[in-house]
Amino acid sequence: MFYETAGNAHGLAHDPFKAIVSPRPIGWIGSKGRDGSVNLAPYSYFNAISDHPKMVMFSSSGRKDSVRNVEETGVFTTSMVGRELAEKMNLTSAPMPYGDSEFELAGLTMEQGKLVDAPYVGKAHAALECKVIDIFEPKALDGTPSGSFVVIGQVLGIHLDEKAIAEGRLDMKTVAPLARLGYMDYADAADTFEMLRPSRDAR
Repeated sequence: MFYETAGNAHGLAHDPFKAIVSPRPIGWIGSKGRDGSVNLAPYSYFNAISDHPKMVMFSSSGRKDSVRNVEETGVFTTSMVGRELAEKMNLTSAPMPYGDSEFELAGLTMEQGKLVDAPYVGKAHAALECKVIDIFEPKALDGTPSGSFVVIGQVLGIHLDEKAIAEGRLDMKTVAPLARLGYMDYADAADTFEMLRPSRDAR
């Protein structure tokens, strides 16, 4: 089948777009408002975009609390979601009044960033401390605002759970990072395999 995205004329019970662009890592964004309140929210429109310097992005459909906070303070964290934290991550996606703490709602230990004034999840196997580089609202082809806000941050510091390190690497079987697959589906990466990049002369 083929369909044009204008009007979402796919004829299916559910839009397949998010399932097609998957798996997507989950950025568990920790932020603090100017008033001192804290926020923790999962974003599946999230990824690394550069290694030198280390940079990540997340995109919010609408100017939600995370975007408000990073606009006010210029910093955020992102905590890695392993399989054992999946249910708690899901709890933090619940709509809550601004200023209420998702850390408290999900019973999560909150740790304070060392380099940025933003909280992260203490039980996460890894967490990134980030300073905002840019925030912008992409426009559609016709020039209208998309209503989504893209936040790009440079990673200043990284927290690693030493129990998740094996043979000098972050052990994916231990970490089992969670990914969003579209619809209400998730998967973890506990069942991993390795492929070496081929040489130019490979046949």
